[in-house]
Order: sequence, then structure tokens, then C-alpha cells
Amino acid sequence: MPRLKANGIEIEYESFGGERDPLVLLIMGLAAQLIFWPESLCAGLAAKGFRVVRFDNRDIGKSTHLASLPMPDFRAVMAEVMAGKTPAVPYRLEDMAKDAVGVLDALGVERAHFAGSSMGGMITQLVAINHPERVKSLVSMNSTTGRRDLPPGDPEAMKILGQPPKSSGREDLIEASILVQRTLLGPGYRMTEAELRQSAERRTDRAPYDPAGIARQWAAVVAAPPRNAGLNMVRRPALVIHGDADPLFPVATAKDTADNIPGAELTVVPGLGHTWPESAAPVALARLGEFFSKAEARAPIGG
Repeated sequence: MPRLKANGIEIEYESFGGERDPLVLLIMGLAAQLIFWPESLCAGLAAKGFRVVRFDNRDIGKSTHLASLPMPDFRAVMAEVMAGKTPAVPYRLEDMAKDAVGVLDALGVERAHFAGSSMGGMITQLVAINHPERVKSLVSMNSTTGRRDLPPGDPEAMKILGQPPKSSGREDLIEASILVQRTLLGPGYRMTEAELRQSAERRTDRAPYDPAGIARQWAAVVAAPPRNAGLNMVRRPALVIHGDADPLFPVATAKDTADNIPGAELTVVPGLGHTWPESAAPVALARLGEFFSKAEARAPIGG
């Protein structure tokens, strides 16, 4: 896959569709490589006339890992957040939003449609808040505004996601990945055991496991202040899409996001968890394809 320079780092990315087609930029979540985006979704959006770019965020996959930055102290970060303070962390979600804008710069694209899942949804929200001139439309998927009083995720699911692999050996990494996938899936969109293992093997073999990088991403998410006030000022077509079986962010978080973006549409998918397996790709393709096509038709000429 090709690489580009953005915001002072190198970004690994993959592109689908014609280079002159309107751009859709897909931003993945915490600890998730670009291959978490279903390939059939990317190819399907390209078939609808869009150029689709998915990329590895900083500190994950094949993009720059910021090894010179410290590994955050989990307890210290959480203690400061609980005390109402803004902790010092290696970088912030705003920096990751600048990475996304830097991808547009490197590709020579002035404005794009943005879609982000989980942490990627948070980054997408910040691009719309801080860089509105670069946004044609935005989609926040399986995400949240970060409002502190929203309902929490399922404690058992959170516990599983916080467990490190038994070791850094390949088989232990694969087993840990399978467990996380099972936890995130919803009852309506499952994966077979063979699919779970194949997916876990692909992610494990694609890039080295970097717990410090994952911790830095986690710290950026936890330290981020709520985005509600900023979202109130967004004036772009917006879609919020969420699974009703999401174990990390209850549906209330999606409703809060949609309520805070003027004119936002909300789609709740029955049986969907916190991830988009290939079995759920047709649902995402239908809804995102429709939304982006309408937003593109409304976008200013040359924008």
C-alpha cells in the first residue's frame, strides 16, 4: 500500500475508485488498522462514484509509531479526568484530526466526505468542528460526543477490552484479537470461527503489536473534553449511525450526537454491535451510499 506525509508523520493508506471522483475519507477507531473497514464497503462506495481512502491512524498499523513519546500512566490520566482536570497526554484527538486533514492535503483534495467509527467518529467530529472548510459531510459511527454523564458501556465488555494478550507471541495475539472481535460483535451480524481466526491472523501479521502506541491513542480519547458545544456549531450534512447492541456505547450516545448536530440524521441498526464485519457491510453501503450521494449533490460546485 502507498504512504504519504501528513502533519509531520507518515500515513499508510489504501485508495479505491478514480482519483478524480469525490473523496470519502474513512477513519478507524482505537487500536484498529485500516483493514477493519470492510473491503466490500470501500469497493461498493467506489462503484457508486466515490474515491474511497482508508488509512492507519498514527501509532497503529503501518503508519508512524511515535515511539519517542512516553507511554501514558493509566491511573494518573483517569484520576485527573475524574477530578475534572485536563491531563497532559502525548497527543490529543485534535492532533489526529489534523492528521486526517493532512491526508487531504497530501492527496491534493480541498474538501471531502468524512466517516469515522468509534474513536474515528470522534476524530471526524473534530474535523467538522475545527476544519469545517474541509468537510462536505460527516458520518459518526458507533461513537459519542464524550459527554461525561452519558450511560457507560457494558462493564464485562470493557473489562475484556482492557485485558492485554497473555504474551506477544503470535498465537496469543491472535487469540486475544478473536476474543475482542467476539465481544464487539452484535447478535445480528456474526462471524464464523474460521472468519474470526482469518481476520485476527491478518491483523496480527500485518503490523507489529505496539501496546505503547495503543495506550497513547487511549489517552487521547480519555483526555478529550466533550464535543457537544462545538457540534452545535456544525453546519454540514451529518449522519449518525449506530448499532442497538453496541456493548461500548449505548444507543443514548448516538442520540446525543445526533441531537447536538443541527439537522443530523440518525440511523439505529438492529442487531449491530460495535464493529462492522463483512456481514454488515451491505447495511453500511446502502445507508452511506445514499447519504454521501445526496450530500455530494448539495455540495457547492468545485467544492
